Amino acid sequence: MPQLQIEQFTARSDNFGVLIHDPEAGLTASIDAPEEQPILDALKRRGWKLTHIFTTHHHTDHVEANLALKKRFGLEIIGPEDEKTKIPGIDRGVRHGERFKFGNFEVEVISTPGHTAGEISFHIPIAKVAFTGDTLFSLGCGRLFEGTPATMFKSLQRLIGLPGETEIYCGHEYSESNARFALTIDPENSALKERAKEIKTLREADLPTLPTTLMREMATNPFLRWHDPAIRKNLKMESATDEAVFAEIRKRKDNF
Repeated sequence: MPQLQIEQFTARSDNFGVLIHDPEAGLTASIDAPEEQPILDALKRRGWKLTHIFTTHHHTDHVEANLALKKRFGLEIIGPEDEKTKIPGIDRGVRHGERFKFGNFEVEVISTPGHTAGEISFHIPIAKVAFTGDTLFSLGCGRLFEGTPATMFKSLQRLIGLPGETEIYCGHEYSESNARFALTIDPENSALKERAKEIKTLREADLPTLPTTLMREMATNPFLRWHDPAIRKNLKMESATDEAVFAEIRKRKDNF
């Protein structure tokens, strides 16, 4: 079975950069391009040459280095078809359900709008990994700049359909603040309390809290736990729809 190599690093103030590499094919993709120099440093550190950028959405802190990297490497940029006009240097637009080859790996495109109107996530089934941009965070989900609670709810439902062991790489290091909020929604969750302690320890040591796994998120992330009786009781929404519970949690986070 082919092995996907992954290099995660920090960029800007709180972005994560991620490189994925197929050693057999000699291909390397950057998941988004938040800042040129940290990406170049990571490539040098691993001895890789950049061949692709996989763009999740159009926000500047995810596409800022697109043109500089394309000029330097002559690479291919793949991103959401619905945001093609907003993504610098894009070569190929893809839609929900499409699959494309990256060397020995098949990449599945999942439509995950909400944070932006056309955001996508990239899932590589054989490697058991997904790159969720600013849709799903560790213990959180993206702010709804261009979508509605209903839109984001549908996107998260798509992501929780992935296998539980799927490793999740997100666009930002927000875990510590997300944990503080999550404990206001789900204060008696022992798995969440342990996770919050772990995150605090990691951040005090200046270590990343990612990747996470979908299984861990299902047990601790309130934005994926709209069905949980304890959360519903805490919100006084025992008989509300799942979507309404999610919308209330998102509203509370916006005001947290």
